[in-house]
Amino acid sequence: MLVPLAGAVAMAVLLGVAAFVIFNRDHDCSAGKLALRVVATPDIQPALSKIAGTYNKALHSIDSRCVEVTVTKESAARTANALAAGKAAADLWVADSSLIVGRLRSDPAGAALPEPSGSAALSPVVLVAAQSMADKLTASLQPSWAGMIAAANVANPDGPGKKVRVLALDPQKNSAGMAALLAAAGSAKKAKQDKALVGALKELSGQIVSDPSALLASLTVRSGSKVPVGVASEQSVYTHNAKRPDAQVVPLYPAEGTYNLDYPMTVLAKDPGVRKAAASFQKELTTSSAQRTLRDQGFRTPDGKGGDVLAKGKGFVSTLSRPLAAPDPKTVASMAQTWSRLNLGSRMLTLLDVSGTMALPVPGTQLTRMQAISRIATEGLSLFPADSEIGVWAFSTHLDGQGKDWREMVSVGPLSETTDGRLRKEALATQLATVQAKATGDTGLNDTLKAAYTEMTKSYQGDKINTILVLTDGAGNDDPDGGVGNAEILSFLKKTYNPKRPVSILLIAFGPDAPKGKKQMDALAKATGGEAYIAENILQVRDFFLQGMERRLCAPKCDG
Repeated sequence: MLVPLAGAVAMAVLLGVAAFVIFNRDHDCSAGKLALRVVATPDIQPALSKIAGTYNKALHSIDSRCVEVTVTKESAARTANALAAGKAAADLWVADSSLIVGRLRSDPAGAALPEPSGSAALSPVVLVAAQSMADKLTASLQPSWAGMIAAANVANPDGPGKKVRVLALDPQKNSAGMAALLAAAGSAKKAKQDKALVGALKELSGQIVSDPSALLASLTVRSGSKVPVGVASEQSVYTHNAKRPDAQVVPLYPAEGTYNLDYPMTVLAKDPGVRKAAASFQKELTTSSAQRTLRDQGFRTPDGKGGDVLAKGKGFVSTLSRPLAAPDPKTVASMAQTWSRLNLGSRMLTLLDVSGTMALPVPGTQLTRMQAISRIATEGLSLFPADSEIGVWAFSTHLDGQGKDWREMVSVGPLSETTDGRLRKEALATQLATVQAKATGDTGLNDTLKAAYTEMTKSYQGDKINTILVLTDGAGNDDPDGGVGNAEILSFLKKTYNPKRPVSILLIAFGPDAPKGKKQMDALAKATGGEAYIAENILQVRDFFLQGMERRLCAPKCDG
């Protein structure tokens, strides 16, 4: 009886020794600790920190050193800037989107950045509205990127924008904001709605919110009659609702599909041991326990599966539709440039023709040319945001004393600034509504244009788009007393124009005489990288202003 018992005891001892050896081999911290610094975007950092805590307790060993993972939060945009400057303090970077990683890798400053080695989670970019207003919203706007463009298009005031106000996440700070713009641009391109896209981007530039939590909170605050709708990641919707049960929002999944935030993981460490530690932690993120943690915090696993917190009864969908094809880095960079250039401030001097021909009636209307041009000016200037700097000069021969063909009606400055006891925007509206044509005046355009171009070039502001807008009946330059001739003004503009400090001329003519002056108008505009248009009706001016805004994207090389 003792022999079998002794054998059993010996076997148990051997098994225990083996287990001890194996355990200590896998959890050998005899050489100390091995630090792994993970930098992640603020939305996923809490989940990764929780996973890291569990991982650290398990004493994972690399070369006799136990890995100790710390996860700090930092916006992807800030980390990308640090990497471009060679100052990033991280071993493993978890950005929120491949959009920002791909764009950085395509830039010379980030060319050495390794390719991501997997995805930590997914979260689709969605439209969002307050739960209490969702029904009212969908009655006016079906969830789609095309609908968002239509509602935000500043040049379509009679569209869904009458009932809907679109808020945007700053694409320079948020990958969800950039993804939304790319999805909207793709939709507009398919529908051949490029001008509508420019109008929408211009409007959204004045409705941007830097932080997703602030955007979602604002959706539940009623302001005016318009229903607010925004863009955010699905996970941020879950987080908001978990924190604000009294102010719930709902995700609206765009009909065309959407982009996913895919949380790419990029190993930045050079040390072989730290790289092994990064690989070990990445493997940990694929375990059922880690993926459950991610799902419990509103993320989907890389295969698109969501947890119970993303239940259909809470407004979420159980299965994601096929995502939009990922844009290449060049497309992402182009959109970033588009947004940046469109959002440069506007500084514009408007030259308003008040010569005698402006008193003539416009056939088929009850308006004089002066009244029509004034309405065109009012319509066009209404498209500019409050921080725009705008002024108006009237022009006709000898308008301000003998030999001076122009008179300042409102000085160039911010629309929201007070001038002579009232806002500049109100002063402009009053002047445009009351201006009268000078019955005996000739045009005097060239003298005025030379003076205006000299002034705008002298006072050029590099952080703004500097433009001279000419509104006329298109009769060209008519100055019996001499003054600057057509050849002279063209020579002056070509000589003065500086592509590094561009001041462009935009001309809009309205009236039966407009076609006569089109050739000269084109020459004046082309000399400064501008454009000339003939308006057939007042509302057409919206398109002209949008086309002028489009030229910001290519200036100063719009014509080759």
